Amino acid sequence: MERITAARGLNLRCKGWRQEALLRMLENVLENGENQKELIVYAALAKAARNWPSYHAIVHTLKELEEDETLVIQSGKPIGIFKTHRFSPLVVMANCNLVGRWATSENFYRLQEKGLLIWGGLTAAAWQYIGSQGVIQGTYEIFQSIARLHFDGSLAGKFILTAGLGGMGGAQPLAGTLAGAAILCVEVSQERIDRRIKANYLQRKTDSLDEALLWIHEAVQQGKAVSVGLLGNAADIYPELVERGIIPDIVTDQTSAHDLVYGYVPSGYQIGDLEAARVHATEKLQHDAGASIAREVKAMLELKKRGAIVFDNGNNIRSKAHQYGVENAFDIDIFTEAFLRPLFARAIGPFRWVALSGEVSDIQVIDDYILEAFKDNDIITNWIQLAREHVPVEGLPARIGWFGHGDRTKLALAVNQMVREGKLQGPVAFSRDHLDAASMTHPNIMTERMKDGSDAIADWPLLNAMLNCSSMADLVTIHSGGGGYAGYMTSAGVTLVADGRVESDIRLETTLNNDTGLGVLRYADAGYEESADEVLRKDIRWIETI
Repeated sequence: MERITAARGLNLRCKGWRQEALLRMLENVLENGENQKELIVYAALAKAARNWPSYHAIVHTLKELEEDETLVIQSGKPIGIFKTHRFSPLVVMANCNLVGRWATSENFYRLQEKGLLIWGGLTAAAWQYIGSQGVIQGTYEIFQSIARLHFDGSLAGKFILTAGLGGMGGAQPLAGTLAGAAILCVEVSQERIDRRIKANYLQRKTDSLDEALLWIHEAVQQGKAVSVGLLGNAADIYPELVERGIIPDIVTDQTSAHDLVYGYVPSGYQIGDLEAARVHATEKLQHDAGASIAREVKAMLELKKRGAIVFDNGNNIRSKAHQYGVENAFDIDIFTEAFLRPLFARAIGPFRWVALSGEVSDIQVIDDYILEAFKDNDIITNWIQLAREHVPVEGLPARIGWFGHGDRTKLALAVNQMVREGKLQGPVAFSRDHLDAASMTHPNIMTERMKDGSDAIADWPLLNAMLNCSSMADLVTIHSGGGGYAGYMTSAGVTLVADGRVESDIRLETTLNNDTGLGVLRYADAGYEESADEVLRKDIRWIETI
């Protein structure tokens, strides 16, 4: 099978740039994906389309789609084309949404095997994933927040222990070194380690714990940043560090712990053992994975007890550990509440833009604009300077930056004008992570311990999706799933295209203002002072009730 890569250049295969943009975004998630043959983008099972017939049907439909039509997609399978109008979304989709009491892992696997649904992850089925660079700033900001809160603003001379170098976890080593730390990344797959070395996300590799610790110790003593990939299993390595009395400064994990069949690899298993075990010994594989997670989390809890800063990085490892007998697993903090909630309360979150032309120069022009137009925003200017020097291109050239209400709109309108004036080689697509202020309910990640107790209320992402449809976005999606693939979270995604047209200014301004505006109000409604302040400063129309 010929490998899929995103089209570059200005030749259109579709009837307009809006349609072409969405087609290139679909191709781009597969270009950046972990297992293109199976349409898997990241995290063991997050797919871009239901199956290959569905993928080809989506591609064909996008090529034929008129601007006043909308394609409806159900869990990666195109269902129909409907006559709408040229200001409506071109694509609306829903992925892995199961009803209440039926939203279980067992039902997910059964329905997936029958070919009736897929797990879309967050940005996989929504065609918004841009490779590890899509999560790198969030990981970096977590480390920077820890530095500010616990280490006088610097991680120089500090030791970070983590695990997982897959599609999401692969950003960790580079984020750690950019933050100035010595970071040890445990990974069971040699191929993943080598891939991160090749992409310049990871500096060194070894299969020896002693050698890895020597490199980390030398870097800590010298206050130098280093990233080390250690071939091994976190369920073995974390307890071994406890046994040796070695206490890292920061401990986390970003393995695919949400999945016990296709994701987390149990202690004692080799990568080559998994395919047969998934078919012939599924229950044993699940049990062994759960037991390994429990062992790893017990070690993490002990490291916390001994003074390490320990947090869950959003892979649901605490939930699985609790399920397998670790009663105090939730003594480990979740990263959102511990480090990022003040940002989310102001609707500051991960915003993304992709140069559809394939020209790196387009990203550089946008970088230059950001450094000038947002020079008083230390978070974004610091990141852009780091990213343009250290973050490699994956697939279509892209960038991520943590922007909030009003600033996203300002950037998108400026970019659309650049396209219109020929300052960029081609149009630009904008999206964001589903982990955003109004667009996710996940009681064990995004909305854990909300001030008003609204952790599990899923109205907000549903409202977010409906509002973005009303606001003329180009693509809108609603996902459910999370740890165990069912019942853990609901989220919404949005994509917009800056194609240079004046009418695209209307789409960009309306959607981006409303998307982040609802995010501010979601937190204001929950009682966050930062949000109430943002309402006043940005003149957001809040209906405040008693």
